[in-house]
Amino acid sequence: MNIPAKILAPKPPYRRSDRPRLLIVDDSVVVRSAICHIMSSRGDVIVAEKLPHMAAATSYLRDNRVDVILLDHEMPGQNGVDGLPEILKLAKGARVAIMSGHCAKGSEAAVRALALGASDVIQKPSLCEYNDGFADMLAEKLWRLAIPEATPQQVEHDVALRAIPPEFRLDCLGIGASTGGIYALGQLLGQAQVGLGVPVLVTQHLPETFTRYFAEQLARMTSLPVSVAEAGKELRPDHIYIAPGNANLLCERKGRGRVVAKLTEEKASPLDPLPAVNPMFAAMADSYGAGAAGIILTGMGRDGTAGARKIAAAGGLVVAQDKDSSVVWGMPGYAARAGLASALLPPAEMLPFVRSHAGTRHG
Repeated sequence: MNIPAKILAPKPPYRRSDRPRLLIVDDSVVVRSAICHIMSSRGDVIVAEKLPHMAAATSYLRDNRVDVILLDHEMPGQNGVDGLPEILKLAKGARVAIMSGHCAKGSEAAVRALALGASDVIQKPSLCEYNDGFADMLAEKLWRLAIPEATPQQVEHDVALRAIPPEFRLDCLGIGASTGGIYALGQLLGQAQVGLGVPVLVTQHLPETFTRYFAEQLARMTSLPVSVAEAGKELRPDHIYIAPGNANLLCERKGRGRVVAKLTEEKASPLDPLPAVNPMFAAMADSYGAGAAGIILTGMGRDGTAGARKIAAAGGLVVAQDKDSSVVWGMPGYAARAGLASALLPPAEMLPFVRSHAGTRHG
């Protein structure tokens, strides 16, 4: 879910009174002070308050509004993940990032936090590692979460929707997501208790260490079987296949109508994420033609647009998440502004829309 700073939009100038407000919740006074120093030295986000535990945070949020919340995971009493649902209820739309010293080891908790609605999970370094590199990364992430509309291409009013392709029929569904995507997937897959009769491919920008926990989390969201994709395995209808964290998930057509999964670590550009949505969508267009449907969920950057263009050219269907329900309207926004999306919808409305326009499957 990390997007290199060099391809992000420049930050607009802010008057001090206009700058987004940050709430820090961490039991360590040293960490709270270090983060305050980072944010004050970079000047993009104002620290509205810094608090030592969940009870203080919930009390503060009842009477105060902030734009982004940095929430420690490991705290005495109630930890950040267990307290996240209550924080989100009181947040009045503020984005929440969980900061954990055990992101790699505690991936299960991190994936759970993302599924509950956290916008991002940030690895907390040791105190000796609060260097310029970490400071720049933290300030960038918090600013992006606090001001998601500052990402380029984030205006819906001049988006031209693409007509539903008359040749479209549903043979395969691909879903791509990044920041905020696990929560969005939960809302989307909540509508998949009854299958679509086609294989479902999912690429979510996540580190390799998260893959198993991500698969387990998705399996709790739907009655459909979920598995991490394996190269050479035939893609079965009403089965969800997840891209592993170290490879792109592709598909290729074999003899007698069979389509199998293919995994590759190749990147079109060194800046591309791994796994990436573009190659998955492109392979779907090659294998299924007008039977391919691509859904682009919330996320930073523009991954998915090039692949969506290939699905559209093949006569397939592209649906993008709407701005209001997105944590960051980067990936879906780029695809929408490129004129590739036939609908901009919240995740819960996407599968009914695709199902209603599925046409006749050709196998």
